[in-house]
Amino acid sequence: MKQPQCVPRFPVLGVPPLLTFVFVLGACGGTSEPGAENAKVEEVLRGLRPAMAIVGRPPLRWTLAERMDALHVPGVSIAVLDSGRIVWARGFGVKEAGRSDSVTTETLFQAQSISKPVAATAMLRLVDEGRVTLDANVNDYLRSWKVPDNRFTLGEKVTLRRLASHSAGLTVGGFLGYLVDDSVPTMRQILDGVRPANNPPIRVDTIPGTLSRYSGGGLTVLQQLLIDVTNESFPNLMRRLVLAPARMTRSGYEQPLPESRRRDAVSGHDPNGVVIKGKWPVHPEMAAAGLWTTPTDLARWAIEISDSWAGREGTLISTETARQMLTMQKPPFGLGPQLSGTGDALRFMHSGSIQGFKAELVMFAAAGKGAVVMTNGDGGADLIDEVFQSIASAYQWPGYRQTERVIATIEPAVLEGLVGVYSAPGPAGGHVTIEVSRENDRLFFVVPGFLPKGEIYPLSTDSFFTAKGSSVVFTRDQLGRVVKLNLGGQVEATKRQ
Repeated sequence: MKQPQCVPRFPVLGVPPLLTFVFVLGACGGTSEPGAENAKVEEVLRGLRPAMAIVGRPPLRWTLAERMDALHVPGVSIAVLDSGRIVWARGFGVKEAGRSDSVTTETLFQAQSISKPVAATAMLRLVDEGRVTLDANVNDYLRSWKVPDNRFTLGEKVTLRRLASHSAGLTVGGFLGYLVDDSVPTMRQILDGVRPANNPPIRVDTIPGTLSRYSGGGLTVLQQLLIDVTNESFPNLMRRLVLAPARMTRSGYEQPLPESRRRDAVSGHDPNGVVIKGKWPVHPEMAAAGLWTTPTDLARWAIEISDSWAGREGTLISTETARQMLTMQKPPFGLGPQLSGTGDALRFMHSGSIQGFKAELVMFAAAGKGAVVMTNGDGGADLIDEVFQSIASAYQWPGYRQTERVIATIEPAVLEGLVGVYSAPGPAGGHVTIEVSRENDRLFFVVPGFLPKGEIYPLSTDSFFTAKGSSVVFTRDQLGRVVKLNLGGQVEATKRQ
């Protein structure tokens, strides 16, 4: 049975003001918040922590306000789920830096790639209706465009199952988007990589079904298929098949965002908290990145999927289909979301990331626990990780806790030899600077404009790791002088002498 509902669908609970942030009370007939839940909210807001704890050191704890300021994130919106319902939702900060418009629970954020599993839900509704099947060749349904056949599709075909699980062998991982005043390409231009599209052609370049490779291009093929099968515009079919039944009343796939809704939307911000050009990107690749929504609406979707998966009454997809959706296809994907864990620890999730916006959804299907956090700053990725750690502790998420690591003891004089400014190749032929500094017996680094200052922890004299687990390895010349730094096994930077 469903939980008792109010209007809007779930109770949204209130907390007292925290510092200068405005907490906006949700509309459920003025529902007041029990003292126990109020204490939980305060515990979350004051208990942010890194994903990694260092053995032997005092635990790090921050307030949400402190981390928003340190990471230059002007606005955050959070919805928390427990026992299969939304127990509280809140907005913090402002829609745009330098302005006073507060973020509320109704403020619109770009979902970015969280658009994908929601879009996959529309496809699964058509599966339940018998209009499409998961394992048929998608070209059986596509009318206005076909996936070009080549040597990779001779024996295996692109199917809906493979599109939704990122195993169709299709190219184009993600999309940059367009400015509001840009010429926006048609679907055909995007699929074929023809100007004004800013992506290469979406094509099969490996045998379908053989590997898992994240593909926004695959979801764009799915978008065209849904349009062809329903003979509706994508925003309309998503509203009919998913958003309206799930009571996602603030959500929409319209691109660009209609003028009438722009006052409700946040602006994106770069790593320094400066508003990005155009305030937000336009995404005609709607299934891949086009959803404007709120954490509360995404939480409603997550509850619907969990209810159907558990065999309870749902309004979106059948229990059989929901269980296929949350069954691993090609790791780490089910049919739309990423999956992790088993039993009570089974969780489905998806993150979203594009310039100026970061977001993430996590839902434990059996336990009914989870959260959605959406931000309007490039520093939001670290902030979201820290918020999730706090929520996980307060609400006892199964199998979700800090990793503990032991570090080496390095003499300050040795650390001093690593201090300096390092330079790595950057975008558009430029350079990225990495600054390494020492404070007593600890080493820190910062990538101005990209990564905020953070401690790096020693495994040995020249091998370190970040709070998120990325490696930082220093290289010496024949005389023992440090000459290079390698970050995450991907970025090599040369020390300036």
